[in-house]
Amino acid sequence: MKALITGATGQLGQELQKYLTEKEIPYTAYGSSEMDILDKDRVEEIISNDKPTVVFHCAAYTAVDKAEEETELNWAVNVEGTRNVAEVCKEQNILFVYISTDYVFDGKSEEMYRVDDQPNPINEYGKAKLAGEKVVQELLKEYYIIRTSWVFGEFGSNFVYTMKKLAKDRDELTIISDQIGRPTWTRTLTEFMVHLAETEQDYGTYHLSNEGTCSWYEFAEAILKNESVNIKPINSNQYPQKAKRPMHSVLDLSKSKDTGFAIPHWKDALREFKFSQQN
Repeated sequence: MKALITGATGQLGQELQKYLTEKEIPYTAYGSSEMDILDKDRVEEIISNDKPTVVFHCAAYTAVDKAEEETELNWAVNVEGTRNVAEVCKEQNILFVYISTDYVFDGKSEEMYRVDDQPNPINEYGKAKLAGEKVVQELLKEYYIIRTSWVFGEFGSNFVYTMKKLAKDRDELTIISDQIGRPTWTRTLTEFMVHLAETEQDYGTYHLSNEGTCSWYEFAEAILKNESVNIKPINSNQYPQKAKRPMHSVLDLSKSKDTGFAIPHWKDALREFKFSQQN
């Protein structure tokens, strides 16, 4: 395997570089300043020169609330940028790995969402990511689409860092308790991305998060377990956001487990992540 990573400066792109380095898998990695995925000629030039066997497409517009207003930029990056990279991968017969989101679902089901359930995004970010999925499916035969949710990890900004920062400045936090999902450690996600490519699993769509479910409130409680801060549960309607969020976006992980990949519980993943930050 020789990998190329887009979105190298994001939290997933950085985690993937760390993991590939540990595994001694050769790779090249590019942020938007080095390879603007909206510039098809530049994308083609770099991929042609690097000759990867797999492209891990981590580049994305992920500002969920801003996407409600910056619809053109959201669509350009998540759809047209994805198209540019996917087209080059098609031309050069390169495996393509696209990272998608639980936000392609509306969250109205009380059941877990399976990979073949009908998507119905309720915000602009989810709509663009679903459109990106369709581009990949239409253009390519050799691809993995991986939907994930509630991502946290060592790099970039995420819910874990936000909670820890707020806990230093406030005595009480109010956290949404009626949205249910699955947290995902970037380490688990990167291991699965590489696992699919290395073991040559069936092409198609997969769901990957950590095991177990929780609300944002329960997630915050676990993050701030040993902190002297009062955490108060509130409903979504008490904390209005520009973008609607799915109320119950629990992804069914059975297809991913069937590949032989062991998925740790989110509490264990969080514990291991917090331990790694102390050392």
